[in-house]
Amino acid sequence: MNQDYIQPSNWSIIEEGFDPEKVKSSESLFSIGNGAMGQRANFEEKYSGETFQGSYIAGIYYPDKTKVGWWKNGYPKYFAKVLNAPNWIGIDIEINGESLDLNKCVKVENYRRELNMKEGWHNRSFIATLQNGTEVKVNARRFLSINLDEIGAISYEITPLNQDAKITYRPYIDAGITNEDTNWEEKFWEPLDVQNNKNQGFITAQTFKTHFKVTTFMHNSILEDDKIVDLQPDNVESSADKTQFSYTLNVVKNSKSSIQKLGGYTVSLNHENTQEAAENAIQKALKIGYQQLLLDQKEAWLKIWEMSDITIEGDIKAQQGIRFNIFQLNQTYLGKDSRLNIGPKGFTGEKYGGSTYWDTEAYCIPFYMATKDQQVARNLLTYRYNQLNKAIENAEQNLGFNNGAALYPMVTMNGEECHNEWEITHEEIHRNGAIAFAIYNYYRFTGDYSYIPEKGLEVLIAIARFWHQRASFSTQRNQYMILGVTGPNEYENNINNNFYTNYIAKWCIDYTNEQLQKVAIEYPKDHKRIIEKVKLSDAELKEWKKVAENMYFPKSEELGIYLQQDGFLDKDLIPVKDLDKSQRPINQKWSWDRVLRSPYIKQADVLQGFYFFEDHFTIDELKRNFEFYESFTVHESSLSPCVHSIQAAKLDKMDMAYKFYLRTSRLDLDDYNKEVEEGCHITSMAGTWMSIVEGFGGMRVKNNKLHFTPKIPKEWEGYSFKINFRNQIVKVAVTANGSTFTLDGNDEMTINVYEKDILISPNSATTV
Repeated sequence: MNQDYIQPSNWSIIEEGFDPEKVKSSESLFSIGNGAMGQRANFEEKYSGETFQGSYIAGIYYPDKTKVGWWKNGYPKYFAKVLNAPNWIGIDIEINGESLDLNKCVKVENYRRELNMKEGWHNRSFIATLQNGTEVKVNARRFLSINLDEIGAISYEITPLNQDAKITYRPYIDAGITNEDTNWEEKFWEPLDVQNNKNQGFITAQTFKTHFKVTTFMHNSILEDDKIVDLQPDNVESSADKTQFSYTLNVVKNSKSSIQKLGGYTVSLNHENTQEAAENAIQKALKIGYQQLLLDQKEAWLKIWEMSDITIEGDIKAQQGIRFNIFQLNQTYLGKDSRLNIGPKGFTGEKYGGSTYWDTEAYCIPFYMATKDQQVARNLLTYRYNQLNKAIENAEQNLGFNNGAALYPMVTMNGEECHNEWEITHEEIHRNGAIAFAIYNYYRFTGDYSYIPEKGLEVLIAIARFWHQRASFSTQRNQYMILGVTGPNEYENNINNNFYTNYIAKWCIDYTNEQLQKVAIEYPKDHKRIIEKVKLSDAELKEWKKVAENMYFPKSEELGIYLQQDGFLDKDLIPVKDLDKSQRPINQKWSWDRVLRSPYIKQADVLQGFYFFEDHFTIDELKRNFEFYESFTVHESSLSPCVHSIQAAKLDKMDMAYKFYLRTSRLDLDDYNKEVEEGCHITSMAGTWMSIVEGFGGMRVKNNKLHFTPKIPKEWEGYSFKINFRNQIVKVAVTANGSTFTLDGNDEMTINVYEKDILISPNSATTV
């Protein structure tokens, strides 16, 4: 049974009624972020129940020493942690001498929390009866400014309902923070300095080892009936890593008092003097004022939604699902800084450690290319180019490769591998292919070839060199094999000839060869510079070609399908429909040994290959492979349902496409995998966007043109989305009666709809 306490709503995530059992799940679901920082939706006031405290700063990490039972050569020395940052949201509350703590209240009524996705704020309200008999109404609103991305703001209002109340607000900032998932109970933050000045507090701390310096700050204003009162703290308590102010008010029954707290971080990634930067950030925010900051927030989100919104008519849960996914993607990464990337949990939790997986290239880049300026996607590609030397080092040190072969890390913060399960670190090498594919995909979509001669070709050469060295020649088959790998389906480890890995390896070599020829003709200076830099010879190119032309792909002629890997058909092939539901999810119910021996698939590798290289296969091949692998797929990877949804739509299996769309869009809202309290699945959310645009909308880019084959699930009355294609914006609106295309740009554009070319003109609608 999936959770279903989130109320259906077009623009908001809403929870009604207080349930301590749901606090941790809601902390994940109601998380907020602005691309530079983010936090779980922890309560501002004290909470003695079960909670997972979490605030995070983009780009700040800690190398936690790898912990394994025994050491093997090539293990990464550390597992990079997304760091739980100092807490600036805390406001302890005392009412008539008693601490406000929802876990200890006699009664909590009218509890409601809302994440307003349209305007970018989180609100929590309730009426609580304390043990001392005082009844209070509380409303707490919080947001992280999109425009001033070092600033967050809280308005915390209290109205005593049944008697006058002496209310003490005790706002604090605290750098004495540890991670939920620390390996060695280490502290990650070293406090350097605590400063207080009137209503402002500052703590400067730095991370051990990585020496990122962060100033966490707060500024407090006290209000009575919405008017700021000139009140200084009546008490300030400071220690080495915490500072807390006290403000005491006598509040008449039914009158409102409140605290407005500004807080946030300034970091050494961006400032030499973080304390000075923090003071400036506060001054800038105070000048604007809380109300205007909130109005600016609404305006900033309006601009984001203007381009990235997808509307769905007639299906409120489907609408809420896609907006939640788009909202979280934009909270996590806005593309302003090429040093940053998209972590699989974003700012919602700590699981998985690193900030960058292959998810970025395989799933996220299409979303950012189509809903933002192309510079955002280019920044994501540049991120990998900047880490090329580390990838070469990784192949050299861990695998003994040479000659500039690169293995990009499975998980990384700074280019070094920091994932410590060997069957993934050393074997899930398909990630190299996704990085090369993203370079191809970027050019295909944007038409901007300049990235390849400037940076991309060097990356492609290093990846091709890797595949050349990683393949081994089988004299028995007279073909090249890739042995001892793990595909995206991590429920099969250390297997031989994973179809997807072998296929993308061949493609990478072929594609690199093509680009070498193109750059030689069109960018001879760059070609000369690169060839000299990487010392690439014709003899080496011949060797590559031999590998690509003679790559082995496991296949069953009898079934007419490609095989996940050499031994897949030797398994006990019992389909998922015959698996006892009480055994699901198998990754939580079964031993790892049992999972590996089973035919059950976390995400189907063969279908991932068909997704990337759709045009290389016939529709009949897709149908056979899809129907075979779908029957064994348990979709316990968040990245799985979206690809199945896209392919089901292509095969006109619309009921199935819709089911998978709902599963990917509501994966966290409905907690399919029973783990949302650890954080949301951010990178797979881009797959949700793809399942509408590429699945139901049938969008593809072929021959420099947008192609569409729109279809609509029977549950929907209509849907619409926008695509920024080469600086022209195409809006697509689909109903059961037809599809309407509107162009926002200066020039006419030819698009292809249902295999026919159609000319669309600026500011006029064309219906097919």
